[in-house]
Amino acid sequence: MKKHIILAGLISLLFTSCRDNFLTTVPETQLSTAIFFKTQADFQQAVNGAYVPLRTIFNDRAWKMGEMHSDNTYYGRNILFGAVDATENIADFALPVSNGTTANDNILQQFRQDYQIISRTNEILTRIDNVDFDAEVKKNLKGQALFLRAFAYLELARYFGKAPLHLEPVASRDAAALPLSEAAVLYDQIEKDAKAAAELLPAKSKQAAGRVTSGTANMLLADLYILKKEWGPAETVLKTIVNSGEYALMDDYEDAFTETSSNKNNIESIFEVQYMEGSAGVNGNQFYQFVPSPILAGELAPLTGTSNPQGISGENNNIPTPDIIAAYEAGDKRKDASIGYVTLSQSLRVNKVYPYIKKYAKKHSLHGNTGQNWPVYRYAETLLFMAEALNENGQSGAALPYLNQIRSRAGLPAVTTTSQAELREIIFKERRVELAFENKRWFDIVRTDRIQEIIVPYGNRIKANPQAYYFPANANPPSNAFTILDAYYPLPAVEAALSPHF
Repeated sequence: MKKHIILAGLISLLFTSCRDNFLTTVPETQLSTAIFFKTQADFQQAVNGAYVPLRTIFNDRAWKMGEMHSDNTYYGRNILFGAVDATENIADFALPVSNGTTANDNILQQFRQDYQIISRTNEILTRIDNVDFDAEVKKNLKGQALFLRAFAYLELARYFGKAPLHLEPVASRDAAALPLSEAAVLYDQIEKDAKAAAELLPAKSKQAAGRVTSGTANMLLADLYILKKEWGPAETVLKTIVNSGEYALMDDYEDAFTETSSNKNNIESIFEVQYMEGSAGVNGNQFYQFVPSPILAGELAPLTGTSNPQGISGENNNIPTPDIIAAYEAGDKRKDASIGYVTLSQSLRVNKVYPYIKKYAKKHSLHGNTGQNWPVYRYAETLLFMAEALNENGQSGAALPYLNQIRSRAGLPAVTTTSQAELREIIFKERRVELAFENKRWFDIVRTDRIQEIIVPYGNRIKANPQAYYFPANANPPSNAFTILDAYYPLPAVEAALSPHF
């Protein structure tokens, strides 16, 4: 019996030894960090992968959290559609919150997509200096990774006000549960990464189309400085973009936005997320989420030009509000370029005419499959940021030429006032119409401390007249609409379950 016990123990040790050897043997037929990140091509592939979550963010989340969570767009309520969903909660400022967290899936997915970018760029940045390949290519790839990490952290800082700051790859679940860093700490890292990226990246004219450039990194820096109200540094970095000679306004506002297969990364584009129509799996479908519904195939076909139009039922989102429509001055060319109208014969509303976001209604081939890129940073915003920074820095007269370039293209008269207070309001309103439906409005409201000034009366208008905001007769917003007016979104509850720090 004793011999049997000893033999069993030896067999156990042998099995353990074999198992340990098996676990430490790297499978050579599958990609892993042990065999990847060895060549220039590996790092190029990894950087390509770090861009990928941007397509999901700008197709599915950013317009909900940056545009519908403002007074620019709303949803077209369809009472046959059923219960209030996660997107309505964002538009209605009625997110369910418990202990600073929410179960809203839009917020969870935005959080996860940003950390997917961070995870991928951390792998690149911790390994790239240890591999020998072409120095200029390495600088370019490293700069792109630094920009993408900075961009993801800027999103997290603006949406949540705090987030775990990961700068190294995470090897275990325990390592993922870092304490929350406050916005100021995140800002410091964003600035560090963006400055380094600006030094490493080439200018637009020397960069492959669609990739970030030194101008993109400087624009992110300017975005950060404007957010922090650091007007002097903002002016300095914006001048770098203006004086680079790499960018200009397109002659017509409508031409600033890409078609489904042309006009991409044009001279006004500082950075746009790349989509491609077709079967490769890199297409978008934003417009199909935006267009009011229920819409019949025959009503949709003139907007899309597809060979196989199909009706859309249910409830759609991101519909321009009466408020944004009224915000355009008489004669503003941007209004007709940005907003169109469609009649929905199946609508339950008395008024069956709905506005829709025309600037993204580009003709394409197949239903639900679009290829136009999404504008993240345009040169028009550079000029408006420059006007704002100069005005806030006590140089109101110097701000006017930058502002008036934008107004001139829109067919509007030049602004002449040099009153700082008056010009501040004009620039704020100009940003609203120039950048309408580009996911900027909520951030502008928050950074200028205007939630109470703008969102409270906006909510009151919806509750007082729901039919003007796309509700059928006898339908109303939920009773808790416009009750959660915080500057930051709550953190995702699913992630909170994995960390003691949320």
